[in-house]
Amino acid sequence: MTDSPVPVLDFSQLDAGPEAAARFRADLRQATHEVGFFALTGHGASPALQDRLLATARAFFALPDADKLAIENLKSPQFHGYARLGGELTQGRIDWREQIDIGPGGEPVAVGENDPAYLALAGPNLWPAHLPELREVIEEWTTHLTVVARRLLTAWAESLGADPDDLLRLFDDAPATLLKVVRYPGMPDDAPSRQGVGSHKDSGVLTLLWIEPGSPGLQVEYGGRWFDVPPVDGALVVNIGELLEWATDGYLRATVHRVVAPAEGTDRISVPFFFNPRLDAELPRLQIADEFRAAARGVEQDPDNVIHGTYGENLLKSRLRAHPDVAAIHHPQLLEVPAGV
Repeated sequence: MTDSPVPVLDFSQLDAGPEAAARFRADLRQATHEVGFFALTGHGASPALQDRLLATARAFFALPDADKLAIENLKSPQFHGYARLGGELTQGRIDWREQIDIGPGGEPVAVGENDPAYLALAGPNLWPAHLPELREVIEEWTTHLTVVARRLLTAWAESLGADPDDLLRLFDDAPATLLKVVRYPGMPDDAPSRQGVGSHKDSGVLTLLWIEPGSPGLQVEYGGRWFDVPPVDGALVVNIGELLEWATDGYLRATVHRVVAPAEGTDRISVPFFFNPRLDAELPRLQIADEFRAAARGVEQDPDNVIHGTYGENLLKSRLRAHPDVAAIHHPQLLEVPAGV
């Protein structure tokens, strides 16, 4: 699993003059047409902010179990809050991690009989009472990454000959962002499974992942093989989700990836930020340049993982599958929907 195909791009090139910006956009397009993943340096998040993010994440997971379970996601119809170790599934198998899920917050929505079921995913977050600094650093991190994400979407659209406003307007009003603070504990080499997170594609538009420096474990599937994503200190790992594949009719491809649990006696912190539009946003088919349209491969549809153009439908699909225990408490009627719908 050497010679990773995942390239490293320097975000600061967008501000280094027209020629450097054009090269960045071309490299961005190529990376996500061919691989779907890249490491992003020069994104402007200070080392001090990254240090605070890591320290606060570790402080959260060091809280007594009672404090973490006080905000367990079983109490949230929005699937927000703390998921205990082994409390999430991928493809029906346990992911060996604990985490807290944080959305944009706000008041819950009253969902009528004829309203889309995904509207129930809007609502408040659950924050630990004894660690107020977690909310502070997460909100600062989210604000910074939102700026990075919007600039990346603009660069993608421009690199494809599309109008950036066709994408950005979907994020102007109540974007349904999701951030996870995750801890992967170590597992012995002879464990029956080393699944930190099972193989999957992200269900939204764009993912910006911060990984604890020096921590391996993320792998991508490329050309029928699995490759490690080498950690680059201070960089974000960026990948596109199913809806950006949808918007480009498969010219940009969401890539299957997974996380292997770390070695026994160690652990690993990661913070993925999923930049997604409002729940009812219908992703358009972008009007990309003819040369790229001719190379579009179509949306890759799996009978067990139908890609929807509406973000809320994609999100609800993934939430029900990942947390059937939460769904059984708050949305039992939705569990009767056949898989893949």
